[in-house]
Amino acid sequence: MRNIKFILATAGLLILAGCAIPSNPLPDASQAVIEEASYQHDGPAKLTLYTMINNRSGSGAHSSLMINGSQRVIFDPAGTVRFSAVPERGDVLFGITPQVADFYARAHARETYHVVIQEVEVSPEIAERALQLALANGRAASGFCSASTSSVLQKLPGFESIGNTFFPKRLMADFEKLPGVTTRKIFEDDEDDKSLAISQFEQRLDATE
Repeated sequence: MRNIKFILATAGLLILAGCAIPSNPLPDASQAVIEEASYQHDGPAKLTLYTMINNRSGSGAHSSLMINGSQRVIFDPAGTVRFSAVPERGDVLFGITPQVADFYARAHARETYHVVIQEVEVSPEIAERALQLALANGRAASGFCSASTSSVLQKLPGFESIGNTFFPKRLMADFEKLPGVTTRKIFEDDEDDKSLAISQFEQRLDATE
């Protein structure tokens, strides 16, 4: 009973911090839409862990994973950055072009949060396994962003040291210990309202079509 209460309390804190299901989630995109939006990045097979950190408290607020395999996607369990131009199935966002990837990171970085980006190159087989696990995960419950992300990672060869956790910073620390990881951080001074950044980005996308 104590463990259940701890998990529920932890999930509640993460919901307040920003790891929550959108109030109006987009429906799953059709296979035809996903195939049309699919983007193959010409870089190496890679996993990129995003961790959102509260600038005021220093606590972790959200975890997500970009997977560059046969196509590039973002596994964003219980995420709240969604835009109509990027199709979604479950918690997997498709069509992650360089423009979309850059915006995704910067939409989370604002006056109240910064983003830690950790990257590690993997074999194409591991990247493809990560993609399939993310697709099989389905939609995560509110507060389960780190639990879902860590669950996918620890099932990959070479990632067994990743602990299953509800805490974004603990996942970040485990990921940092993997061989070959590079880390960078993004700080922005945008207003706290992410919806403004999403609206502006979608307007720019419409203008380029």
